Amino acid sequence: MNAAELLPQVYDELRRLAAAKMRNESDGHTLDATALVNEAWLKLNEESFSSRTGFLRAAAVAMRRILVDHARAKKADKRGNGRRVDVDVERLGRPETDPRLDELDDALTRLAAIQPRIAELVQLRYFAGLSIPEAAEILDVSPRTADGWWAYARGWIAEEMKKS
Repeated sequence: MNAAELLPQVYDELRRLAAAKMRNESDGHTLDATALVNEAWLKLNEESFSSRTGFLRAAAVAMRRILVDHARAKKADKRGNGRRVDVDVERLGRPETDPRLDELDDALTRLAAIQPRIAELVQLRYFAGLSIPEAAEILDVSPRTADGWWAYARGWIAEEMKKS
């Protein structure tokens, strides 16, 4: 199936997830939930997917890229303010934008090189706003396994980001 066929089936779910993600964005954010879903769809429009799950996985990646690119552009506008903000690792998985999103993205890319399924779980949780049970279903693992992966990922990413 192509993205155009799948979008009507998952649009409401994607819109709900994006709305949850965007609800806690900082004031003055130029993206809203509809824009985030629409941009993700534009990135996926020409691709084909074997299932709804495959589409949701790809949508999580697309939303990650959009939010990271947006955060990097915003950060570039504010360069030179000399302010350092630490990431609160306990907030991973909550629908909030982290001021160090680009560093998180880099750490997640390194995690994907060694633990791709765990990195995918982080994408689904952090960037798509899915719960542990929802992400576990998409990854076809038990919620208990996903919870263990989540604990590992939070610790691993925290250590990686300390190095930054």
